[in-house]
Amino acid sequence: MKKALFVIALAFSASQLWSQDDDLRQMPEDRNFRIPLIGEKAPSFTAESTNGVVHFPRDFGKNWKILFSHPQDFTPVCSSEILELGYLQDQFDKLGVKIAVVSTDPLSMHIQWKKALESLNTDKRGAVKINFPIIDDQNIAIAKEYGMIHSESNSTRSVRGVFIIDPDNVIQAIYFYPTRVGRSTDELLRTVEALQTTASEKVLTPVNWQEGNDVLIPYSPVTNIDKPELAPDGYYELAWYMWYKKAK
Repeated sequence: MKKALFVIALAFSASQLWSQDDDLRQMPEDRNFRIPLIGEKAPSFTAESTNGVVHFPRDFGKNWKILFSHPQDFTPVCSSEILELGYLQDQFDKLGVKIAVVSTDPLSMHIQWKKALESLNTDKRGAVKINFPIIDDQNIAIAKEYGMIHSESNSTRSVRGVFIIDPDNVIQAIYFYPTRVGRSTDELLRTVEALQTTASEKVLTPVNWQEGNDVLIPYSPVTNIDKPELAPDGYYELAWYMWYKKAK
């Protein structure tokens, strides 16, 4: 009798443990992954890519860097963006910018996608060779590190994020876009040019600033705000709190 009770108790205990294991497996994953903020160091990672193993950001040296994430290969919006980045590679090179694309699909899919994209003739501009790496993040480790798996998402696909990173590997700008809206490469170039200008000249850029436009300065060039005419050549005011410096 005691032996039978022991067996029953043991079986009950085991069933409780299995039930707890099932409950743990069914518990939703904590999806509140923190987004690294402007001014923080870019998280580093090592991963396979269409260009071989990538150690980010170390492999890109003292260049500016753009980390460009996609939720899935062979999707129309993402494909249009990758193609446009390909056509603009020379412009990014002139700015000293290196691009890295991340997607949660596996490397084998990236290779097929890249090959397919390189066969297309977009807007009759001819086929384009994609030189930047498309990185395998099928285990979503990079997406988690960069906060690109959002709490309201029901999938393991990363959101469409952009991180602009300076030569010291500090994050300087962040964009997040919905899956339905393509990102503007013109704005990406403009932001990089603005960041480089403000960093090198210690100035500010006003609304809709473009390369070659006048810039703002964060201080008054005159000690007496009632005498703006005493400002050095090349400076002018719109108001006492808005001073401009003419473009060179």
